[in-house]
Amino acid sequence: MPEPSREWISLYHVDKVYPPNQNALRNIDVKIQRGEFIFIAGASGAGKSTLLKLLFAEERATRGQVILLGRNVSSIAGEQVSGLRRSTGVIFQDYKLIHTRSVLDNVAFTLEVIGVRKRERHKLAYQMLNALGLKDRVDSLPMTLSGGEQQRVAIARALINRPQLILADEPTGNLDPDMTVAVFNLLLEANRCGATVIVASHNLSLIEEINKRTLVLDRGRLIGDFSHPRG
Repeated sequence: MPEPSREWISLYHVDKVYPPNQNALRNIDVKIQRGEFIFIAGASGAGKSTLLKLLFAEERATRGQVILLGRNVSSIAGEQVSGLRRSTGVIFQDYKLIHTRSVLDNVAFTLEVIGVRKRERHKLAYQMLNALGLKDRVDSLPMTLSGGEQQRVAIARALINRPQLILADEPTGNLDPDMTVAVFNLLLEANRCGATVIVASHNLSLIEEINKRTLVLDRGRLIGDFSHPRG
């Protein structure tokens, strides 16, 4: 596993205000080392999704600084942001699937962008889909899938290129218990291979069972950082 970096991910006095005056995040200070597995817990509206969007540079902080993979997000733009995103696998609640492409091509798309040959990327995509119980849906279009199936496609796409950083927003919200276990086994395996994994969830029983560092948000404020899980 790579050596920890103090500036891998850091937020300094971060506020996020949406117009006209919605305070989504308030004075967030947190540091995340390379290779950590982090849960972000809190009720709906606590700011979990907003925090993940800041870490993907989909949103910019209203005040404060966000250091992402060693780069100050507020001072970069364009191709540099794209470069950061190529190192990040993202599982958002709206899935962001390409509706005109098959399930296999949706998962392989990330590898296509970085120049992996068609045969190889389709092989890797099939393996990932098979691990998530979707081998019989590889030729289907996303709109023909259930919500839970679309969610699994989004998870497969996020993990396929072994990203340095994985951001997941309620990644198992529509999944049954067995598939939830399968998904978190993949996330934990990615973490064991060196990826930094950050998961937003309101499922407290799941957070307690997996037993990793947990940041707790309440109405945009960081009210807890449980950094020392039980043995």
